Amino acid sequence: MDLVNSFLNLVAPPFTFFNMLLFLPPWIFFKFCIRILRNLFSEVVSGKVVLITGASSGIGEHIAYEYASRGACLALCARRDDRLREVADRCKHIGSPDVIVIRADVSNPHDCKRMVDQTVHHFNRLDHLVNNAGISQIGMLEEVDDITNLRPVMDINFWGSVYTTKFAAPHLRNCGGRIIALSSAASWIPLPRMSVYNASKAALAQFFETMRVEFGSDVKITLVTPGFIESELTQGKFLSHEGKMVVDYEARDMQVNLSPVAKVEGTARAIVKQALRGERYVTEPAWMRMSYVWKVLWPEAVEWMNHLTNMMTVGGDPRYDTLGKKIMNMTGAQGVLYPTSIQSSEVKSD
Repeated sequence: MDLVNSFLNLVAPPFTFFNMLLFLPPWIFFKFCIRILRNLFSEVVSGKVVLITGASSGIGEHIAYEYASRGACLALCARRDDRLREVADRCKHIGSPDVIVIRADVSNPHDCKRMVDQTVHHFNRLDHLVNNAGISQIGMLEEVDDITNLRPVMDINFWGSVYTTKFAAPHLRNCGGRIIALSSAASWIPLPRMSVYNASKAALAQFFETMRVEFGSDVKITLVTPGFIESELTQGKFLSHEGKMVVDYEARDMQVNLSPVAKVEGTARAIVKQALRGERYVTEPAWMRMSYVWKVLWPEAVEWMNHLTNMMTVGGDPRYDTLGKKIMNMTGAQGVLYPTSIQSSEVKSD
């Protein structure tokens, strides 16, 4: 066994390099042709049934509007029933022929089964599943007194999508359906103070990469890795050290600081448009794809920059006054980098 591994250690690098030189150019051309065809023949979802988790706000809410404008039937799921009904009314006004509202907590497997069952019972089918529900966490790991207080981050961000996918899979297989999974660019960017959140999104990405293999061609998967997007997460709503959902604008500015925040409407439109074209991966804003290249080619630089802007404090409150936040406040960059809606807005906790 050691001899085989020694042989592969010697042969694998040059074999990979020469195969890339030989096959990469035609593969890129092939992918280019496929993209053109997908642009011409995207999936029509009029009359199809779409189940969306976390549909009461943010990306999930606006994905619902995008599907509604294309004539899809919707099952909207979240914990806030009143807010869901507002979204449902707007979806009907936009063009959805039928919308149902299901109050559910995706961290509860029984709720996940119930919302899939209710959707199939009402519509007699399920074509698309959008795993969007998620929460954020801000704080140093060593500052948390009871580490189990952070368990909801993994329960909602990761297990919520696993539960829902498990129960939806047979119905999606029956109709050759699609899953849109909301991971994050944080799955590869080591943002400090978000360790558990980053881990949950990385786990989610790898889970759905594996599901591609298990589902084969029966169920198509679009993995979405957004950067900072206009939502409750960028409005400062996150899980505290005590395990409670709080709103803290100072913590938001400390964490997001100099990163531009994209508008949610354009992000949702790009996600649905590219998913219906059959794209395997969607990153919004698109330039964030380059951060993955930076991470692979020069990880030390990425780590150093994140430490400099997000960890180094300059006077004031050592909990909040990071270098990135100080620069943003001194230059007034927030007015350019943040949409107006998240500069001063109220966020209601669930």
